[in-house]
Amino acid sequence: MSAITIAWTNLRRFVRDRTNAFFFVLFPLLMIAVLGLAFGGGSEPRLGVVQPATGALSGDLVAALEDADGIDVRHFDTRAEAVAAVEEGALEAAVVIPGTYDTRLASGGDTTLQYLSRSDRSAQQTGMIVRAVVDDQAGRLRVARTLHGELGGGFEPNLVRGDEFADRVADVAVSTTTVGSAPFPEDLGRFDLGASSQLLLFIFVTSMTSAASLIETRRLGLARRMFATPTRAATIVAGEALGRVAIAVVQGLVIMLGAALLFGVSWGDPAAAALLMLAFATVAGGAGMVLGSLATNVQQSTAVGLLAGLGISALGGSMMPLEFFSPTMLTVAHLTPHAWAADGFATLVRRDGTVLDVLPQLGVLAAFAAGLFVLGSWALRRRILAG
Repeated sequence: MSAITIAWTNLRRFVRDRTNAFFFVLFPLLMIAVLGLAFGGGSEPRLGVVQPATGALSGDLVAALEDADGIDVRHFDTRAEAVAAVEEGALEAAVVIPGTYDTRLASGGDTTLQYLSRSDRSAQQTGMIVRAVVDDQAGRLRVARTLHGELGGGFEPNLVRGDEFADRVADVAVSTTTVGSAPFPEDLGRFDLGASSQLLLFIFVTSMTSAASLIETRRLGLARRMFATPTRAATIVAGEALGRVAIAVVQGLVIMLGAALLFGVSWGDPAAAALLMLAFATVAGGAGMVLGSLATNVQQSTAVGLLAGLGISALGGSMMPLEFFSPTMLTVAHLTPHAWAADGFATLVRRDGTVLDVLPQLGVLAAFAAGLFVLGSWALRRRILAG
C-alpha cells in the first residue's frame, strides 16, 4: 500500500461525512458572507425620506440629501412605511418632512423634521450627514430672511439672491492626506478583509478537530493491519501526513474559489495566494498530526483540537485584524503561524504583492510545518511500532 493510497483514503473518508461537509464548505462561506455584510465596507447607509409636501423648499432639501456623499436615499410614501423599514433593518435611518414644511418656512416660521434611526454605527454616520445637509439648508433660509429684513422683497427672490451670492463665494477646500500607508485601502471589497481570516481559521480548526480520525485508525486496528502487510511504518506515517495536508488543501481551495465566485473576493496574485494557502495548510496538517498522535482518545482529541484551534487562531489574528493589536500582542501573535499567513495575505490583497513579497512569510510557515511534521511523524511512528 502506497502513501498516496493512504492519503486518498483519509480524504475520501473525511469528505463522505455529512457533518464534516457542512463545516468543511458551507460554514466557512457563510461566515465570510455574514462578516462581510455586517462589517465590510463597500455599501452606503440607506436613508429613507418621506416627503408629503411637494414645494420648492422641501424639494431642495431632498435634492441635497440625494447629492450628499455617503448615503443612499430611498423614497417612501408614508411615515409608517419608513418606520417599518428602519425597524426591519432595511434602512439605517429615515427623515420625515412635515406637510407644512414649505408654507411655514416661506412665511417666516419654523418647522421640525423627524429623524428616525437605528442605534448602530451606520445610523450614527447617517445622522452626521443628515445634520450637515439640514444645517446647510437652514443657512440658506437665514440668509434669505436677513436679505428680506435689510432689502425687503419676497422670500423666494431673496432665497435666489442668496444662492447667487453663495455661488460667487469660494468654497472652503478640505483635503485629506494619509501619512504612510492606509491599513485598509479604499478599494478593499466588503468581503475581502474577512475572507483570509476565515480561511486560516477554518483550515486550522478543521485540521485540529479531524485529528480524531488518526485515533480512530489506531482504535479500529487499521494501523496494525497495514503494518502487518509489507507496508513499512514510514509509508504509513507519510500517508497519514499527506492525508492531513490533503484535507486542509482541499478545504482551502474550496473556500478560496467559493469566496471568489460567490462574493467576488480578491486573493491577490494567484500564484502567491496558492503558495500561501498551501504553506498554511501544511502547517495545519502538521498540527493535526501532532494532536492525533499524542492524544489518547477521540473525546480528548476533539476537545483539545477545538479549544486549541480557536485559541491559537484568535491569538494569531483570525478573529480580529492584526492592525487592531497592541505592539505587545502583535509580537505575541507572531509566535503563531496564523499571523505570518495573515501578513502574507494582507500583502497580496492590500498592497498588490507578488510571490517575492511574501517569501519571508512562506519561509516562516515552512519552518513551522517542518517542525510540526518532525514531531508528529516521530509520535505517530512510536504509536504504530508500539501496536
